[in-house]
Amino acid sequence: MSAPILKVSGLVRHFEARASVLDRFTGRRSAPVRAVDGVDLTIAPGETLGLVGESGCGKSTVGRMIVGLTRPSAGKIFVQDKDVGALDGESVRLLRRHVQFVFQDPYASLNPRMRAGEAIGEPLRNFEGGSADRHRPEVERLMQRVGLRPDQYDRYPHEFSGGQRQRIGIARALALQPGLIVLDEPVSALDVSVQAQVLNLLVDLQDELGLAYLFIAHDLAVVEHISHRVAVMYLGRIVEYGSREHVFSRPRHPYTRALLSAVPSIESGSKSQRVILRGELPSPANPPPGCRFSTRCPIARPECSATEPQLRVIGSGVAVPTESPHQVACHFPED
Repeated sequence: MSAPILKVSGLVRHFEARASVLDRFTGRRSAPVRAVDGVDLTIAPGETLGLVGESGCGKSTVGRMIVGLTRPSAGKIFVQDKDVGALDGESVRLLRRHVQFVFQDPYASLNPRMRAGEAIGEPLRNFEGGSADRHRPEVERLMQRVGLRPDQYDRYPHEFSGGQRQRIGIARALALQPGLIVLDEPVSALDVSVQAQVLNLLVDLQDELGLAYLFIAHDLAVVEHISHRVAVMYLGRIVEYGSREHVFSRPRHPYTRALLSAVPSIESGSKSQRVILRGELPSPANPPPGCRFSTRCPIARPECSATEPQLRVIGSGVAVPTESPHQVACHFPED
């Protein structure tokens, strides 16, 4: 197996909570929001890792830390075996060309006063210098590659549909020929038919260019379509981690089973039992003791609230390559 293009070890991000009026009056400090609380991930060249979970679980924060938009509170991020935290100045800037980001809202991520071609060519001008005209042939080639026409170069973002704007974002991410692209809910704001087109484009680009993706989403059907491996996240921690076949064919964590039971199926005779989670998602500023899922888990036992489970390799009965072990953070993984 080739060396990973991305390795994340013990990644943590805590945010200081905004003080309330009572806190300011009493001098009390609010507990920090533990958005990400110890995450380990690896991604190999040409691989897609799907990172899934409920809103507020910390998955987008993980992506933003990897590309440098948010600084980690602790942990290590290695890109192409280089410790990002140990770099500074120009070294950080040069490394960033190897990791690009595609945002959830394609309209908000584009400058409304900048033409499409200028937006796609901006990374080239930043790293290689020169004028927009110098890079125009390369930009037009990128536009064609993502399904846009070169004659749309001078149009503004509001003149495109949502799917076309996301194609602009993908073309901009490709401009510097990165090895890794972090995609944060890249199709959730698009119509279903357009989602399929964009997903197929991403798969084609990966096959052609050998790209690695961190694909962040809450839609498990989308993740199953595009991912090679899947990491399920709950309240700042990874609770299940393995190949697509492991996670979707035989999930072992009760939270993963609940998520999968909510995915609609059109298959004839499909009668999967819906798992209803009781209670609300706990606050990341005050996670439950022991297993963080214990307050909502349908099979919780007294041991669950006493000790926090760690990810451990577990047999699944699904034939997959040995380099993709099935890992579950649960005291009583389901069969």
